[in-house]
Amino acid sequence: MVIANVIVGLALLILGKRLFWLFVGAIGFIGASDAAAVYFSSLPHWQILIISLAAGILGVLLALFFQKLAILLVGFYAGGYLAVSLFNTLNMASPPALPWAPFVVGGLLGAVLLYLLFDWTLIVLSSLAGATFISQTIQPLSIPSPIVVAALFLAGIIIQGSMMKKGKR
Repeated sequence: MVIANVIVGLALLILGKRLFWLFVGAIGFIGASDAAAVYFSSLPHWQILIISLAAGILGVLLALFFQKLAILLVGFYAGGYLAVSLFNTLNMASPPALPWAPFVVGGLLGAVLLYLLFDWTLIVLSSLAGATFISQTIQPLSIPSPIVVAALFLAGIIIQGSMMKKGKR
């Protein structure tokens, strides 16, 4: 499962903007992987991988056939996922009365930004999602997680931004 997670994270980090369907599929894979690990923890890893792959394929089909709906849904999920990951990385606690608030606020912000500013928001969200997913998967022992996320995030923005500039020439 670790190798599949790192491959998905790297694909998001490097190709998230170029292949929107890949971004949507990867977010579906990540969401299903996280949910299956929590709700179906008794299943073998290969079954969790199958569930995650099925959700990723569903995301790809959604992106190919219903792009505007996919933009809103993946923007919401990616924004919520990243807000919660940011809270966890910075060791911040959610408000006790509203534990879902960071996810909803991040989700709404992600959906609106992705819909209005598609290219750069997709680069930022896919780079941050890829960096976060890789960091959570490999959990380096000697390097603090926020540093790994920041370094991978910047690398993703630089790589995808340069690819976008090359494509416009």
